[in-house]
Amino acid sequence: MSPMHVIGVAFWCAIVIHVGYAQLNPWFYRETCPYLYTIVLRVIFDASLTDPRIGASLIRLHFHDCFVQGCDGSVLLNNTRRIVSEQQARPNINSIRGLDVVNNIKTAVEHACPATVSCADILAIAAEVASVLGGGPSWPIPLGRRDSLTANRALANRNLPAPTLTLNQLKASFRVQGLNTRDLVTLSGAHTFGRAHCNTFIQRLYNFSNTGNPDPTLNTNYLQTLRRLCPRNTTLNNLNNLDLTTPNQFDNRYYSNLQNHKGLLQTDQELFSTPNADTINIVNSFSNNQAFFFENFRVSMIKMGYIGVLTGNKGEIRKHCNFVNGDYSQLVGGASKGSKDGLS
Repeated sequence: MSPMHVIGVAFWCAIVIHVGYAQLNPWFYRETCPYLYTIVLRVIFDASLTDPRIGASLIRLHFHDCFVQGCDGSVLLNNTRRIVSEQQARPNINSIRGLDVVNNIKTAVEHACPATVSCADILAIAAEVASVLGGGPSWPIPLGRRDSLTANRALANRNLPAPTLTLNQLKASFRVQGLNTRDLVTLSGAHTFGRAHCNTFIQRLYNFSNTGNPDPTLNTNYLQTLRRLCPRNTTLNNLNNLDLTTPNQFDNRYYSNLQNHKGLLQTDQELFSTPNADTINIVNSFSNNQAFFFENFRVSMIKMGYIGVLTGNKGEIRKHCNFVNGDYSQLVGGASKGSKDGLS
């Protein structure tokens, strides 16, 4: 990475953090919950000992929260008489996971610092911890978010990108959130670890775009590997590594996979295989320089973490992440643990 790239990324990161200081800052809980980060780290580390996928799942959970109403913890809310949960939105149902780990974090935090830390902030911290535990970058986490009083399933259905979108559709989805093309390519790099079910990409193997043929951008050897993992008669629940080279490590191999036409999801490969796309050079730069990818990932994660935040007197600090305060007795249906995930 050139010196100008280093300076540019560092300057960008400083601007993002500085702009948000009036509302969010990394030291928000310094006095009120000084051991917050340690608590989150301990719970996630313990969970990772039996679930190596939990890191990818927690990053994805933060993403799915921020893209619907902003980073406000709305994805965590269960169905009640007042709440129509986002967990049953098409992109989330039988897909998101890690909700039990978030609840374990919240329980530990409430024991140490009652009625102090929002669930939205816990999601933001958990995403950074997940990156670090996977060998990826760390970043200063702007904090001070408050939790929403509502959820929006319809918005989740509309805003969360499906794994079959074209590049232009992906760009439009990110643009709605104030994120640009570089953010799209950078945040897609979170697919450097985690898993996906066959139903998220099986159309690429046998009947891409209703042609009766496989996706022509798929490496032919990789196609045969995936067909063995996901035969036509599969239950669609078979799990596959998003990164076939280093599936449990946060690194830049995701991008070299794309260069070799071994991106698992259509939305992955679109970043490199769309003719004349402006994303190709970004993929190449991240594949060539892991440090450059990590610097950009820091910037984009901080930037995403500011989407639609509630601060000050807006929202609340939930006592339990799955319920608006005072709404516990109106539960309709159980909590979704997201164990049958489509991704991560």
